[in-house]
Amino acid sequence: MTQNFDRVFGNTKPVIGMVHIGALPGTPLFDPSLDLLAAARADLVALQDAGFDAVMFGNENDRPYEFQVDMASTATMAAIIGQLKPEIKVPFGVNVLWDPMSSVALGAATGAAFVREIFTGTYASDMGPWTPDAGKAMRYRDRLNRSDMAMLYNVSAEFAHSLDQRPLPDRARSAVFSSIPDAVLVSGQITGEAASMSDLEAVKAVLPDIAVMANTGVKHETVANVLAIADGCIVGSSLKVDGDTWNPIDPDRARDFMARVRKARA
Repeated sequence: MTQNFDRVFGNTKPVIGMVHIGALPGTPLFDPSLDLLAAARADLVALQDAGFDAVMFGNENDRPYEFQVDMASTATMAAIIGQLKPEIKVPFGVNVLWDPMSSVALGAATGAAFVREIFTGTYASDMGPWTPDAGKAMRYRDRLNRSDMAMLYNVSAEFAHSLDQRPLPDRARSAVFSSIPDAVLVSGQITGEAASMSDLEAVKAVLPDIAVMANTGVKHETVANVLAIADGCIVGSSLKVDGDTWNPIDPDRARDFMARVRKARA
C-alpha cells in the first residue's frame, strides 16, 4: 500500500512546499492584471533553492471553494504547470480544492507524482454538505493509466465538521482499509492552522505502517516536534512573507524552515 509513497519520496520524511497559484479565471478574486505564471515561478524557485523535497500546486486563492470546479480553473492550472514543468527539479503534486475528480484529472494531465484531496468522509462544511467519493476518484485515476500517482488522503477536512462521529483515528484506520490511500494527512480547522499533536500521535499509533503527514499549520518552531511523530509534512503559510497565507513565499523563511528540517532529521 505504501509503494507509491516510497517510490516518490524514498525513505526520508518528506517536506512538501506549497505553490499557491493566484486566483484563477472565473473565480471572484481573479485579477487579470496579475501574472499568475510569474508568481508561481517565483514561489517554485524559492522552494527548490531552499531544498524542499517536493512541491505541490494548489488553488487556495479560489475562494469561495467549490466541490465541482469550473473547467477554466483546472485548465489554467494545467497551463501554468505545463509551462513550469521544464523548471521543476523535484517531485510535484496537485490539489484542486475541493474537487477530487479535477485533482486527479490535473495530476494525470501534468504528470504529477501525487495528488492531495478530501477523498473520504461526510462533512457539514462552509461550502455545504460534503460527500466525496473515493471509489470514483481512484477508478478515474486508474482509467487515466496513472495507477502510479500517489493518493494523499486528508482525513480531517478544513472548513468543515465531520458528521461521522467516530474518533479521528478510527476514521483514518477505516479509510485505509476501505480506500487504499498512499498516505493519510491530518489537518487543522483552516488553512495555516496546525493539526493538534495529539491527533497526529493518535492517527500514527493506529497506522504504524502507513505514512501519516501533518497537512496544515506546521511552523518553524514546531517542525522538529512534528517530524518526531509524523512521516512528513506539507507547509505553505509559514513560508510566506510575514507568515501570511496570501503573500508570496519569502526565500529567507523557506531556507530557514528547511535548515530546521535538516537539523531535525539529523
